[in-house]
Amino acid sequence: MTVAKSVAFHTLGCKLNFSETSSLSRLLEQEGFEKKEFEEQADVYVINTCSVTENADKECRQLVRRIQRKAPESLVVITGCYAQLKPKEIAEIPGVDLVLGAAEKFNIAQHIRELAKGDSAKICSCDIEDVTGFHSSYSLNDRTRTFLKVQDGCDYNCSFCTIPMARGKSRSDTIANVIKSAEELAANGAKEIVLTGINLGDFGKGPDGAGSVIGISQREENFFELIKELDKVEGISRYRISSIEPNLLTNEIIDFVANSDKFMPHFHIPLQSGSNKVLGMMRRRYKRELYAERVKLIKALMPHCAIGVDVIVGFPGETDEAFKETFDFLHSLDISYLHVFTYSERDNTHALTLGPVVPMHTRHERNKTLRNLSYMKMQYFTGLHAGQTRKVLFEKHDKAGMIEGYTDNYVRVTTPYREEWVNHVVDWTL
Repeated sequence: MTVAKSVAFHTLGCKLNFSETSSLSRLLEQEGFEKKEFEEQADVYVINTCSVTENADKECRQLVRRIQRKAPESLVVITGCYAQLKPKEIAEIPGVDLVLGAAEKFNIAQHIRELAKGDSAKICSCDIEDVTGFHSSYSLNDRTRTFLKVQDGCDYNCSFCTIPMARGKSRSDTIANVIKSAEELAANGAKEIVLTGINLGDFGKGPDGAGSVIGISQREENFFELIKELDKVEGISRYRISSIEPNLLTNEIIDFVANSDKFMPHFHIPLQSGSNKVLGMMRRRYKRELYAERVKLIKALMPHCAIGVDVIVGFPGETDEAFKETFDFLHSLDISYLHVFTYSERDNTHALTLGPVVPMHTRHERNKTLRNLSYMKMQYFTGLHAGQTRKVLFEKHDKAGMIEGYTDNYVRVTTPYREEWVNHVVDWTL
């Protein structure tokens, strides 16, 4: 077989996946592969998968079918969370040549070189308990903002979630390595870094998760220490914290962000439910009262701060009353937008033993109700800042003659494209 020379990537799921795809792409480019767009003809197609919802699984299978139709001779490699959780299921999809689990993802070049089309699908995976070590990754040149992975895995056991089974225990980079990555990104012209991880606030357990037994405040390294050091890196104008659990978002972190010029007034804090009963069934580590306290403190110190919220609808046992509780709670909170997820049954999760099961049509109705609420919240939040001048970092993408960017507090701005504004922070009157 001729050695594969070109590769195309497609990413499903979270920002962490995007940062890893970008790193895998650079890794293969260093090995002599030419990067192609996914819609183009390539020798190898790599799909980095998600497994949070059933839809992500379906999407993966659809993409493989698309590749089969347009490039039947090309190699198809599947990695990511779905690949770790169900490698045998993926290997049976017609057209798949290689399945890479969590431990083998970053050895992709070696595996591709050993592949030949037409052989039965090869599975390179191990038990998630055996996955150790931390692979730093960041996105570069894909968009103006860069996503820097500083933490991976999760030690929580939320009853709806497969992530611990897909990514293993909580592990993280060292502060020194993160600083080094941030300096590299600054040298490459990055202006904004979004810190990403599976459970970001749990940073500090080390590459093998050895810090798991020690409380956060007793660890030599923790998330608070990390952001203090990042704040000193020259050349980076803006940082965002991608998502942080309410029980790990401490008062000192909030206070630090409020007084920092570089950390943007923007938090994304998963809630999942506004009903304490449902939160208990979900095995979340806080009650809604703590969540409300965090929002109150943020808004007291940063009235202009954007707050995004993750919420799941249709979880088993979520009665009409419990959903109303969630709706009323979210309605009362001073938040900016919602990310609404429809509960999706996941194999080997505790939630499957709970009930009663919420009918699918009810789940979809609840999703729609909260998406409408999100729209109203965002409209209201944006309206509060009308006439204000805020700093916008413009993205490099030219979308039909338009350029877009975000204010410090995450209000999206769209305007006719101007080359000189790309990757520049511009004063903008809303």
